[in-house]
Amino acid sequence: MLSNHNYNPDVLTCLANLSSDEVFTPPQLANQMLDLLPKAIWNDKNTRFLDPFCKTGVFLREIAKRLDVGLEKIIPGRQERINHILQNQIFGIAITELTALLSRRSVYCSKTANSKYSICDKFSDVIGNILFDRIEHSWQRGRCKFCGASQLEYDRVSEMESHAYHFLHTDNPEKVFKMKFDVIVGNPPYQLNDSGHGRSASPIYHLFVQQAKKLKPRYLSMVIPARWYAGGKGLDEFRNEMLTDERLRKLIDFENSGEVFPGVDIAGGICYFLWERDLRGNCEVTNFYNQERVTSIRKLNEFDIFIRHSRAVPIIRKVLAYKENGGKLLSEVISSRKPFSLPTNYVPKNSGIPCWFIQKIGLKFAFKSDIKDENNLLNKWKLLIPPAPIAGQTNFSKPVGFYYDGNTRIAKPGECCTESWLVACAFSTQSQVMAFRSYLFTKTVRFLLLQAVISQHVTKQNFCFVPDLGKYEGEYTDEILIKRWGITKSEWEFIDSKIAAVLS
Repeated sequence: MLSNHNYNPDVLTCLANLSSDEVFTPPQLANQMLDLLPKAIWNDKNTRFLDPFCKTGVFLREIAKRLDVGLEKIIPGRQERINHILQNQIFGIAITELTALLSRRSVYCSKTANSKYSICDKFSDVIGNILFDRIEHSWQRGRCKFCGASQLEYDRVSEMESHAYHFLHTDNPEKVFKMKFDVIVGNPPYQLNDSGHGRSASPIYHLFVQQAKKLKPRYLSMVIPARWYAGGKGLDEFRNEMLTDERLRKLIDFENSGEVFPGVDIAGGICYFLWERDLRGNCEVTNFYNQERVTSIRKLNEFDIFIRHSRAVPIIRKVLAYKENGGKLLSEVISSRKPFSLPTNYVPKNSGIPCWFIQKIGLKFAFKSDIKDENNLLNKWKLLIPPAPIAGQTNFSKPVGFYYDGNTRIAKPGECCTESWLVACAFSTQSQVMAFRSYLFTKTVRFLLLQAVISQHVTKQNFCFVPDLGKYEGEYTDEILIKRWGITKSEWEFIDSKIAAVLS
């Protein structure tokens, strides 16, 4: 005898992801994003919806379910209502032939729109309103002019996926369906391999956002990686566009991507947003901290880098207002990569200038002729810090460490380093370097650094919220900085919760 508590799972919660950059959207997330839209939209039989990167069809399916309820009084006949919704209101562009079949199965209950099993009995062809056409890249000087894909990586035989997404590979996205859309919603592909060093990849999700805006929908909602907050690797222009766009009305941020996509690890976390064409103003920003929902209304472009945690904003305001050393910041002090023009793969020499290599090699030598000392660092005491101090940590909801005794080095006058290190400071005495190091090791300073970091890599630009004290002497503690910058008890508790203790 069957139990009355049988569980019939949603099949779309059971699918494994195809790859880490083409992640299936859980139904729960799709509905959270659709909840951002005004409720009245579900009672409008003329509203058109587009998912331009269908994978499972979950967005279109959930939209159809909402419209089925919302239009019940307007179109009372169930079959007539379903036909109207699927024929006139819901449209999709699949990213592969497989996802086209999955999406049609989710939306029409049949992999072909015109089969006898389809819940819409008005389609005359197999595709319905969920398209897939294999598109080829348009190569120019080794790159696709539309998406920037590497010809070396993606100039493939027809049996392989081209990853030339239909929505991107057109000068006019309106030509795809030859109509206007009121709502564009979905989860775009995140990146493409770029044939760089190792497993290098370039972001692509921002191109989908920019292309969608060209269609001028009333509403736009997408779930994308949060790494755009700090820019970098092709995202600087996109970051500036997003932060200055007052039509970005809501932004929901997750430091841990696993909270949105169970089992998926996306460095820097994930976010989704609502963009509204006809309404401008400050943005409602929502974070999740200790399983609590924290919401604030603020301007996104108050700082050059977006501060994800609303609770961090007043702390940064206090610190930057203090104007120590004439308002100078550590981003003006920390060295650029290759402080002595020696690459990471520079081969150690048996004699010459003492040189610090990666940690497993340690202190060896470099030829003097290979060294460039344009900033006059060589003959000073120096603090060396790694450019990837949190390698392997992608979940920023957990405390972050950054720097400690074991991953930093004090270099004596006459010693240099390869690209495996940044020069954090350079002084004439060792005591000044030790004082600077104690400043860097405080939780308060590392918290300020964290606000500009969105991946394991740390550059000089990420120190844009850390004041340069100019003169360093003695030992700095969090108690000293808390008093100096007027940090409250509750602000300190937040700082303390986000930063790991310094390892000895």
